[in-house]
Amino acid sequence: MNYILHCIDLLGTFVFALSGATLGVKKQFDILGIFVIAMVTAIGGGVIRDICISATPPAGLVSGEYLVAVMLAVVCVCFFQTIILSFNRSSLFFDAVGLGFFSSFGANKVFQATGNVQLAILLGCVSAVGGGCMRDVLAGDTPVIFRQEIYASAALIGAGIEVCGAAGMMAQQYSIWLSIAICMLIRLLSLHYGIKLPRVTYHQ
Repeated sequence: MNYILHCIDLLGTFVFALSGATLGVKKQFDILGIFVIAMVTAIGGGVIRDICISATPPAGLVSGEYLVAVMLAVVCVCFFQTIILSFNRSSLFFDAVGLGFFSSFGANKVFQATGNVQLAILLGCVSAVGGGCMRDVLAGDTPVIFRQEIYASAALIGAGIEVCGAAGMMAQQYSIWLSIAICMLIRLLSLHYGIKLPRVTYHQ
């Protein structure tokens, strides 16, 4: 199971880096800018999570595997951008995939380290949305979680499902995949049907 979780973490890193690199290409960043925004998107949330649970130095900053995953994503976007960018709303699709992977892995890692359900769910969400928030700020956009979209709430649900598995309330070999699938499905369905959170209207 530890090997599976590690593979999920690396795969999440890769798809989040794809999301960041894709946005960098669309924003016409140079190659360094594309790499930086891909790196921040891929490991930003995990770095925040690891600092919060005192797992320092953060794995994303010291492990060469994460760097290789980011570099591979950048190479894919640079050399196969016609294929990657041909996907409809490709950066949002990759973001949804990464959201599912990171919310699940993040929640599991925090619960294994602390045994605290509330902290595991919250930091599982942070793992999933933190890098995307940094990406949007660097790109000059309003972070997705502030735009009424079903984003952080999907990550919270995914993290909650995985914590149920980590806590022994369901088989973990099923909970982790269910967590990823449900989180991705909620995000993608909300995008497809335009489902948004209610907004509080400001009255002057």
